[in-house]
Amino acid sequence: MTAPITQKGFVIHPGFLDRAAQEALVVRLREVLATAPLFIPRTRRGPMSVRMSAAGKYGWISDARGYRYDTQHPDGTPWPPIPDEVSAIWQAVSGCARAPECCLINWYGADARMGLHRDEDEADLSCPVVSVSLGDDGLFRMGNIARSGRTESIWLKSGDVVVMGGTARLAHHGVDRIRFGSSTLLPNGGRINLTLRVVT
Repeated sequence: MTAPITQKGFVIHPGFLDRAAQEALVVRLREVLATAPLFIPRTRRGPMSVRMSAAGKYGWISDARGYRYDTQHPDGTPWPPIPDEVSAIWQAVSGCARAPECCLINWYGADARMGLHRDEDEADLSCPVVSVSLGDDGLFRMGNIARSGRTESIWLKSGDVVVMGGTARLAHHGVDRIRFGSSTLLPNGGRINLTLRVVT
C-alpha cells in the first residue's frame, strides 16, 4: 500500500488491499451474491451495461417507478448483511462515525461502463462514499459538482480504494472503460466495484 493520492478532492488509496485480502473478499462477495444475485438495472434509456446487487439495509434499484433505494432485492428478499471485511475498509478510510447502510456491488464486463453521475440521493451528505475496486483495471473519471468543466481520469487497479467526501462528495464521476483481462483475481475476468454509503 502506498500513500494516498488526492485528485480533484477524490482521495485515492492505491493498493489498499493486498492480494490475499482481495481473494478473501471475493469469497465473501460470492456468498452475498448467492443470496442476492446480480441483476441488470433498467433506466428510462434502457438496460444498464453493469450488473448490480447490494448488501446492507438498503440497495439501489431502478425500474419503471424510477431510481431509488430499497430494502429488498428485486426478487422480494431482504439484502444480506454487509460483510465484516467490507465494513472494516469503511472504518479505516471514511473518517465517518456512522456505519454504512448500503454496499452496492457492480460487476463490469468487457464492454460495461458507468456514465458521469453524482451520488446525491442520500440524506446525510456529511458521510462520504467509499469505493473499492476488485479485478480488472477501470478508467475512473473525476468531474465537478456541475456536469460541465474539466475532468481528470485515473486507472483504478484491483485493491485500490477511493474516498469521495468533502468537495468530491457531490462531484460527478464515472467509469469510461475496463481493461479486460488485466487482472487474474476473477477467473473469468471483469471488474467488481463496491460503493459504501450512509443512506438515511
